[in-house]
Amino acid sequence: MFNMKRRKFMILLGVAATWPRAARAQQPDRVRRVGVLMGISDDAEGQARIAVFRQALQTLGWIEGRNVQFIYRWSAGDPVQARPFAKELLDLRSDVILANSTPVAVAVRDTTRTTPTVFVQVSDPVTAGVVQSLARPGGNLTGFTNFEPSIANKWLELVKAVAPNIRRIAYLFNPNTAPLFYARAVETAAPLLSLKPFAAAVHNAAEMERKIEQFVRAPDGALLVLPDLFTATNRQSIIALAAQHRLPAVYPFRYFVASGGLTSYGIEMLETYRQAASYVDRILKGEKPADLPVQAPTKYELIVNLKTAKALGLEIPPTVLARSDEVIE
Repeated sequence: MFNMKRRKFMILLGVAATWPRAARAQQPDRVRRVGVLMGISDDAEGQARIAVFRQALQTLGWIEGRNVQFIYRWSAGDPVQARPFAKELLDLRSDVILANSTPVAVAVRDTTRTTPTVFVQVSDPVTAGVVQSLARPGGNLTGFTNFEPSIANKWLELVKAVAPNIRRIAYLFNPNTAPLFYARAVETAAPLLSLKPFAAAVHNAAEMERKIEQFVRAPDGALLVLPDLFTATNRQSIIALAAQHRLPAVYPFRYFVASGGLTSYGIEMLETYRQAASYVDRILKGEKPADLPVQAPTKYELIVNLKTAKALGLEIPPTVLARSDEVIE
């Protein structure tokens, strides 16, 4: 009798011991925090990228308000502001951070060596000190690169195709925020296409106007806008200056042409944010950034604005139109 009671007691004790584990298993996972630090402005273009990123995460099972919370900060082209914003995201206990652009990725790297971070649009992450190598990033950052320096050849070939009479090319960038290997690539490639390069290195909008005015004093010129937080943030002013001075201009991304620029050749921007969502998903599920290789872009797009071409008196060659992924009329 005693043994039977003791056996029942031990069974009940074993069942009771499993209750906390069962209760924990039935509880939903805690809400994960995704910090988003964007180097650009909080405008329609920025919101379009965020919408694609969030939608891609939702497809992977991360539902805002249920198991994920997004925390946004926008540094609007100011690399200095990126550092306190990175600290804010850490203070708010972000589980993973999405960082847009080289200056922002560097700011996050300098702020934390532990919080997992996925970057996008970082042109040369090894030289920037963001990762140890592309195949084995090491540390807490990984992500998706922007362009190889050889893209400069494509930009120059494009501007020569749409404006064959040009002899001079001004390339616009901010040396404080732009990867300098693009400038070096343009200096190397331009003479091979019988173009004289002009370095339009600027730090603010007023300086940009002066540089462009200086450049257009001589004829037969065109403008190449390099990928850069400064040029992205000031794109409306750049497009207006190109129109004012009747400069054929080539841009690195579609959104410049959608805003009135002449033509662009570059990565499919929104695809990068879809890819970033896949890495954020894998990190939230336990993988380490150090084990996820940095990936190069795989999709490029050529965009032409016929309305702008007409205003400049340019006839876009059929060969360019045939290769275009989108023609804006």
